[in-house]
Amino acid sequence: MSTKLKIAVQKSGRLQEDSLEMLRECGVRVDNGRDQLKVSASGFPMELFFLRNSDIPQYVADGVADVAILGQNTVIEKEKNLEEVLPLGFARCRLSLAVPKGTVYSGINWLQGKKIATSYPNTLRAFLEKQNIQAEIHEIAGSVEIAPNIGLADAICDLVSSGNTLFMNGLEEKEVLLKSEAAIFASRNMKPEARELLEKLLFRFKSVLAARNNKYLLMNAPNEALEAIINILPGMKSPTVVPLAAEGWSSVHTVISEDRFWEIIDQLKAVGAQGILIIPIQKMIL
Repeated sequence: MSTKLKIAVQKSGRLQEDSLEMLRECGVRVDNGRDQLKVSASGFPMELFFLRNSDIPQYVADGVADVAILGQNTVIEKEKNLEEVLPLGFARCRLSLAVPKGTVYSGINWLQGKKIATSYPNTLRAFLEKQNIQAEIHEIAGSVEIAPNIGLADAICDLVSSGNTLFMNGLEEKEVLLKSEAAIFASRNMKPEARELLEKLLFRFKSVLAARNNKYLLMNAPNEALEAIINILPGMKSPTVVPLAAEGWSSVHTVISEDRFWEIIDQLKAVGAQGILIIPIQKMIL
């Protein structure tokens, strides 16, 4: 029987959707039938386990699953000794302390002796100990944000992405305990065959991530501006320059990172680039 990589993903929710989309972009097809907890994939020797988010670190630590796609915040909270293999750049959020609007918050010492509601007691406890703060922690499974409104707590510690939930419940973010994103985590006791499969999968993931973070850029440029344009471009290597039919003009091709896109476009226009085209990249093999 051939070896398959066993990967755990969230049973339901946005993290599951993003994880499956990432796998699809890597050429892995998953037929997640209704209420199926274990399925085989096509396009890669892999089995997927659909599990509760909070249970996944234990399954990976015990070797039931070889790897998982999971938020860094969950692994930190569960305090399991997993290997973080590759951050994935989605499901970004932060674990923050928030207090009711209008609270005269004087700084971290305001929390001294207060009641704090959270679904992340271990992470919160470690943070408070580091700050030498004595506070009462109320562990709540969900709907943490309502705790101050019903008199259960003075503050909350919860995940924040856009901040809309805090706003809707009359809360203000005051302290950030940690920042988190989805990542691939691996068991430290993986068999060599599974590790080899993981390396092959990581190659696909890195190609997809590189494509997501970069754009293919084409432009027309007067030849007298070529040197200035090439000096602006931060591409992987020297850009491709192709003469055009129109005398004195060339087409310049390169790859630029998403985070510098608008800054670079403005500079290129300023030195004479025209007809600028930006094309998404499907895969990028480095």
